[in-house]
Amino acid sequence: MDSNLAVIYLSILVGLLLFTFINVFRQIFKTRKLESSFSKLRKKLTKEQGTAQEYYELASIYTEKKVYSQAITLFQKALKAAEEEGEENIASIYNGLGYAYFAQEQYDLAIRNYKEALKAKPDYVTALNNIAHAYEKKKLNVQALQSYEEALKYDPKNSIAKRRAESLRRLVSV
Repeated sequence: MDSNLAVIYLSILVGLLLFTFINVFRQIFKTRKLESSFSKLRKKLTKEQGTAQEYYELASIYTEKKVYSQAITLFQKALKAAEEEGEENIASIYNGLGYAYFAQEQYDLAIRNYKEALKAKPDYVTALNNIAHAYEKKKLNVQALQSYEEALKYDPKNSIAKRRAESLRRLVSV
C-alpha cells in the first residue's frame, strides 16, 4: 500500500514538473522571438524610414512591454506612413493608439482614436469593445451599453460584450 502511494505521489510530482518545464520553455521561446523582432525592427527603423506595418509591429511590441509613450509615437508614425502609402486598413493602427492612451488613463484621447478606428471599419468589434470600456471608465454607462450592444450586433457570441452589457443594463435601468 505504501509503495503504491509513493508511486502516485512521485507520478504527480513528475507530471507537475513536466508541466512547469513545458510552460517555462514556451515562455522563453516566446520572449526570445519577441525580443528578436523588437531588435530587428528597432535597428531598421532607426536607420531608415519604415512602412506602416513595421511601425505598427514595433509599436505593438512596445505596448506589450508597457512602454506606452514610445508606442504612441510609433503608432503616430504608422498612421503617417499609412497615409503616404495609401493604406486602407488603418483601423488597427487607430485601435492600437487608442489602447496606448487608454493604458495611460487618457480616456478622451483613447475614445477619439477608437472612433477613428470605427470610422475606418464600422464593424471592428475589438474597437467597439475598447470604446465601451473607455466609456465605462469615464462613467458614461449609456454610451458604453450602446457600444457593447453594437459589438453584439456584429458578433453575437462576444462574451465580453455580453457580460458587460448585461451588467450595464442593470446599472442603467436603476
